[in-house]
Amino acid sequence: MSELTIWTLDWVPQGPRGFVRDLRLRWACEEADLPYTVQTIPFDDRETNHLERQPFGQVPFISDGDLQLFESGACLLYLAQKSDKLMPCEVIDQAHIYQWLFSALNSVEMVSVPWWFLNISGNSENDLSGWMGNRLNQLENVLSHRDWLVANRFTVADLLMADVLRVPLVREFGNRSATEAYIERITERPAFKKAYADQIQHFELADENRK
Repeated sequence: MSELTIWTLDWVPQGPRGFVRDLRLRWACEEADLPYTVQTIPFDDRETNHLERQPFGQVPFISDGDLQLFESGACLLYLAQKSDKLMPCEVIDQAHIYQWLFSALNSVEMVSVPWWFLNISGNSENDLSGWMGNRLNQLENVLSHRDWLVANRFTVADLLMADVLRVPLVREFGNRSATEAYIERITERPAFKKAYADQIQHFELADENRK
């Protein structure tokens, strides 16, 4: 049996901790009871030292036997196919999961990340605010009528959407009660708490190694 390995950075500053995207993959493995190990690449050479495995110099990526895979969305789909805890067997449900996974990455995160970057750069009243508000309002309308995105239960689609939405600045942008309840419900899951705590511990231990 091949050993699944999640690759991330050996260290990051305080700000990104709890949000580096290897958390998505750790979380999926915890939900699906998939054993995994974590390996690292040096933060100080992060954009140049692993281009043969990730052509854009990013993390996370995974290795599983002969498989090398990058992009968190692609990795999540691969992991979800290993367990019906993340991906139902019904073909229609699977199609809807693909729909919401791509939606999280393309319709929501594509707006939220540049909006967030402009905010932390001191431009809170930026040109993306209207687009961002509209996207979140549209999603609020969806979440006002359902607890889960697909199949009336937690799936990998909820994992990814909640991870995109749980960024503090995004949560604070407007009052959207259904979305907030959705985030709280999903981040209370034991698998999320375990993955989050493990990532934080990983970087705290790295602090000691860098002294």
